[in-house]
Amino acid sequence: QVQLVESGGRFVQAGGSLRLSCAASEHIFSNDVLGWFRQAPGKEREFVAAMGRKGLYYADSVKGRFTLSSNNATNTVYLRMNSLKPEDTAVYFCAASPFVTTTPAGYLYWGQGTQVTVSS
Repeated sequence: QVQLVESGGRFVQAGGSLRLSCAASEHIFSNDVLGWFRQAPGKEREFVAAMGRKGLYYADSVKGRFTLSSNNATNTVYLRMNSLKPEDTAVYFCAASPFVTTTPAGYLYWGQGTQVTVSS
């Protein structure tokens, strides 16, 4: 059974930090690229970061502020978000793809999302 479950989103003030978690089913965690996307109200879903077999990938808007990591024992990918800005406010989704891509259409499986709200 494919499963992606995000957690960790909450309200935070600008300049603060959060760590989002994505718990994946073992098959997905072991074989697929795990990516993070976000979607703000009225905007399209946008790529944030992805963890592939050969490396980590970040959108320019978060490079230097967000960091991916993982825990192989728990099949969990983390997105550490520092120096948060109001424009980071969005629902954050974890997704799985068979290959590295920044396009949402390339991801076959999605979690339910977790809300991040950054106040100014």
